[in-house]
Amino acid sequence: MTTTGVGSSADDEYLAKRQLRSGAAGWVLLAGLGVSYVISGDYSGWNFGLAEGGFGGLAIAGVVIAAMYFAMVLGMAELSSALPTAGGGYTFARRALGPWGGYATGTAILIEYSIAPAAIATFIGAYVESLQLFGITDGWWVYLAAYAIFVGIHLSGAGEALKVMFVITAIAVVGLIVFAVAAIPLFDPANLVDIPATDAVGASATLPFGLLGVWSAVPFAIWFFLAVEGVPLAAEEARDPRRDVPRGIVVSMLVLVVTGAVVLVLSTGALGAEALSQSGNPLVEALGTGIAATVVNYIGLAGLIASFFSIIYAYSRQTFALSRAGYLPRVLSVTNSRKAPALALIVPGVIGFLLTFTGEGATLLNMAVFGAALSYVLMMVSHIVLRRREPDMPRPYRTPGGTATTGFALVVACIAVVATFLVDTVAALCALGAFALFMAWFGFYSRHHLVASAPDEEFAALAAAEEALK
Repeated sequence: MTTTGVGSSADDEYLAKRQLRSGAAGWVLLAGLGVSYVISGDYSGWNFGLAEGGFGGLAIAGVVIAAMYFAMVLGMAELSSALPTAGGGYTFARRALGPWGGYATGTAILIEYSIAPAAIATFIGAYVESLQLFGITDGWWVYLAAYAIFVGIHLSGAGEALKVMFVITAIAVVGLIVFAVAAIPLFDPANLVDIPATDAVGASATLPFGLLGVWSAVPFAIWFFLAVEGVPLAAEEARDPRRDVPRGIVVSMLVLVVTGAVVLVLSTGALGAEALSQSGNPLVEALGTGIAATVVNYIGLAGLIASFFSIIYAYSRQTFALSRAGYLPRVLSVTNSRKAPALALIVPGVIGFLLTFTGEGATLLNMAVFGAALSYVLMMVSHIVLRRREPDMPRPYRTPGGTATTGFALVVACIAVVATFLVDTVAALCALGAFALFMAWFGFYSRHHLVASAPDEEFAALAAAEEALK
């Protein structure tokens, strides 16, 4: 049964148990959060795209995807300044597309953020084993420790967690600088095109797998930027969300474009596209042996941990927002004495830990990309709908180019959704199946039990009331 009577004592008591800590982060910490979400993508995962499109195909896909993300974050900066809540993309879509559209967007984001840490955990396990740390040869101990330690830190509160994350991210960025300095002398342009051309349409030395290879490389190009759109999920914990969230997400995107380009060009040029396409530790293998390779190897682990750590934050806030509004079981949004959503941290963490037992990092990666790309489609539609339907809605920040900018992102995001099926049909279908189960839950149960006093529902209700008065 949907709750009513906003401002009633029952509503006040309900929301009092579901409060995050406001003022925990300024724009610098939010920019660090954006970089932290993604930094592991520079250290591992993206290189599998070389086996799909070669250097040329992955580079072209990377340019297109970077442009898409820039357009998308500019759109999200506007939406987050207008609707600053922990729901992020779900809140935007709820306002624009109604309960079904909002829940579909939140579900796609949740699939992305719940599965991405599992993929990263498998990469962490590979790094730990390659470094022969603690004598561990079986990855599941690493997966368990990673989830237990970092979920535990998040339970201590957002301010503490974000500061720890910022330090780890700074170390990871230093590692990329060390890599770049060491890789420049090893760079050989011939290594970029050492994959033999196939007989595919449009195949060449630069595009060994032809034009279709560019499309197939898209999901791996997304790995350079995947999850940066999660910065708005920190809106309720920002000091000045209307200013800090837009600034943080744009600055983080600028940093990621630079690091992604450096890693793609220098590592491929140092080792060769063919060898790098099968590497589980691409930056280290590109450097070979020596002090720099050892340093990057250890710091690479910090990069993976940074993304793992920060995406735990993202899935917990998305779960929290959906639960608080009644889309997911309400108990998931109850916060502890440190104002951290305990079960929203633990339950998706347990699911992610179980997924690591598949050992299929690349498959999990593609499932996460499917959820991400689907959410991008829905969020960009939301921006366009709100611009046209609510032109007078207060927007402290406005997207340069307006709907033309987000329209471009929408088209590329649709292409990315299809590309996930080209790369791994089984993984994409599994993610689609999970999405369908979530939607069935909403259709049969939770849509009848929404919480009218939740911030996201109030935003939508106020908009509907204003529209009725016109």
